[in-house]
Amino acid sequence: MIVVKTGGRVIKDSFDSLIRSVLKYDNKIVLIHGGGDIVTEYSKKMGIEPVFVTSPEGIRSRYTSKEELEVYIMAMNLINKNIVKSLASNGKKCIGLTGADGPIAIAERKKRIMIIDERGKKRIIDGGYTGKITQVNSNYIFSLLNIFDDIIIAPLAIDIDENTLLNVDGDQMAFSIAKAIKADTLILLTDVNGVMMEGKIINNISAEDARDLSRKVGAGMNRKLLMASEAISSGVKKVIIAQGKIEDSINNALNGNGTVIS
Repeated sequence: MIVVKTGGRVIKDSFDSLIRSVLKYDNKIVLIHGGGDIVTEYSKKMGIEPVFVTSPEGIRSRYTSKEELEVYIMAMNLINKNIVKSLASNGKKCIGLTGADGPIAIAERKKRIMIIDERGKKRIIDGGYTGKITQVNSNYIFSLLNIFDDIIIAPLAIDIDENTLLNVDGDQMAFSIAKAIKADTLILLTDVNGVMMEGKIINNISAEDARDLSRKVGAGMNRKLLMASEAISSGVKKVIIAQGKIEDSINNALNGNGTVIS
């Protein structure tokens, strides 16, 4: 069983080739999709200017206000159903959900977050409507896989205590689900060819070395490496970070083209 996470830029720039790749893969897939660029596009169309914040670790992320949460929900569901439509039209038995359905993913709203402000100073602000996943119901996923070929999941979760939906990071959703179902392989389809050092791709790396390497790469990739290391220790057999904007990206990754962490 594999879990595939595809970033928003892959969705936006290479949607048709992604669909063809899913169709070519013979076994079951749990596909988690992003779509941040598409959310930004719809936010601007609706007169809501997106806000991005930077953490002390240098990670840039979307700040989700109540208004933008509503746009995020609409845009993610649109992406989700477009994927389902394209797969179902080609004979795949599939279902599209958010992590809040079931619920598959329960999260806790971040009450406060620390950011670096425009003056370069650390500042604590209200966390908005982003969350950290605390629980994944693997039984729901296994039950759905008995019926469907593919499950398509949008990165929304639910905070039951606060009675609200939350924007959760797509990578976090993918790693949380892969760990919960102990996937054979988690593939992260991105707009890069893998983990790069000194202009070269690192093809194979251990989970322990991935943790060490996370200190030497950029903010976006370092989180992937840290989460990959944790996923391996939680029972996922391997994590592959590979190029998503090519033809048959899933089989390309499974054939070892990218960075394989095991």
